[in-house]
Amino acid sequence: MRDRLPYFHSNYMKKITWISIFFILLLGWSTRAQSKKWTIEECVNYALEHNISVKQTELDSQLAAIDKKTAFGNFLPSVNATASHSWNIGLNQNITTGLLENETTQFTSAGLNAGIDIYKGLQNQKRFQRAKLAIIASQYQLSKMKDDVSLNVANAFLQILFNRENIKVQKEQQLSNERQLQRTQELVNAGSVPRGDLLDIKATTAGDKQRVIAAENAFLISKLSLAQLLQLDNFQEFDVADTDYDAQQSEVMFQTPDAVYQKAKEVRVELKLARANMDLATKDVEIAKGAYMPTLQGFYSFSTRAGYADRIVGSQLNAQNPTANTGAFVTVDGSNYSIFQPNFEAVYGKAAPLFDQFSANKGHNFGVQLNVPILNGFSVKNNVARSKVALERSKIAMSQSELDLERTVYTAFTDAKGAFNSYESAMVALEARVGAFNYAKERYDVGMMNAFDFNQAQTLLSNAQSEVIRTKYDYIFRTKIVEFYFGIPIIKKL
Repeated sequence: MRDRLPYFHSNYMKKITWISIFFILLLGWSTRAQSKKWTIEECVNYALEHNISVKQTELDSQLAAIDKKTAFGNFLPSVNATASHSWNIGLNQNITTGLLENETTQFTSAGLNAGIDIYKGLQNQKRFQRAKLAIIASQYQLSKMKDDVSLNVANAFLQILFNRENIKVQKEQQLSNERQLQRTQELVNAGSVPRGDLLDIKATTAGDKQRVIAAENAFLISKLSLAQLLQLDNFQEFDVADTDYDAQQSEVMFQTPDAVYQKAKEVRVELKLARANMDLATKDVEIAKGAYMPTLQGFYSFSTRAGYADRIVGSQLNAQNPTANTGAFVTVDGSNYSIFQPNFEAVYGKAAPLFDQFSANKGHNFGVQLNVPILNGFSVKNNVARSKVALERSKIAMSQSELDLERTVYTAFTDAKGAFNSYESAMVALEARVGAFNYAKERYDVGMMNAFDFNQAQTLLSNAQSEVIRTKYDYIFRTKIVEFYFGIPIIKKL
């Protein structure tokens, strides 16, 4: 037993070692998973793959592809096979002989029907062309949806960065005021400053805590908003990479608004989608007008049948009544004589083999059918009128899309210019506030300024810092919108 203890102890320690390694690796993986920092490229790509609106638009594209297959199928003949088996009880018509018979029997029939459109007012061709246009329109719609989602994700991402930097500013302000509170407490204890200054500092410090809490709540809400765009469940562990983006003026901003608009007309899908919808409406008018034309269809059918009742296979003399009176007579020497004939009776046998009956009873039917529309309750005329109204609507929508795009581009360009000017002004204001705060601090340190005025200088400095951060990310986002309409991808330069 003692000889086995070292071996047992060695195996036990190996198991403990492997279990420890497993849990260390698992803990390390979990820590890395929770500490993952999402970049804006990862956020946009993940949203394009998982966003509900994008998925729904992708399903619309799939439906458009199915509609194209349906339109192509209109050129193919329609072929249908039929089969039936029936039980007849009582007086029924024998489908193989056509006679009425009072018996119980079974019948089987089979058939094949085929039809094809030879001419249908070119409606099938127009529907196929329309289906191809619908696929293009669905692709434009999907591209537009992805662009919208990308813009929303980029805006939400930048909002997180702003809120994160704003928290830093508010915490620095809180830390500065807490140090000032401690120093003021010492000065009050020494009798150098009045107790009212201490109360002002305490009130300011309490307000700093409230501003930090508000900034943290805004940061949490912004993360929640982006997590919802990404369709993430556990947003508490979601975080973005802490990257500092420079607010440099984009080369696109050196273009004129008209140049950006002309470029947008070439690359943006809004006008392409409106143009595709107008083409679809044009095809709908052509399809509706095709109903005025006559249609020519070809058809073919094949049928056969079989019965299971006994069949007549021959005849024989009736042994009990070998002759039968015909009802006719002849006159011989003034005497009438009835005419008799042999009385035959049918000899029944089993039904013929099934496939033999199918072969004997088969039949074919084929031909062409011409339909000429004359009066159909004005349905064709009304359909054409509706299609024309829809076409006019699409033309108006096309014109409206051009106006909307022009207004959007000019507005985005103006907003970006204004955001850049606001950012520059905020930087100038911040520089002035820093100088004013340093001057106020010098005066406060030598007792030439009270605590209330000094706190005001600190608050103005904090507000200036927050304004610089806000205008910085506002300018970055608005510049990305202008670049977006100029054909530059949203995440290419961020």
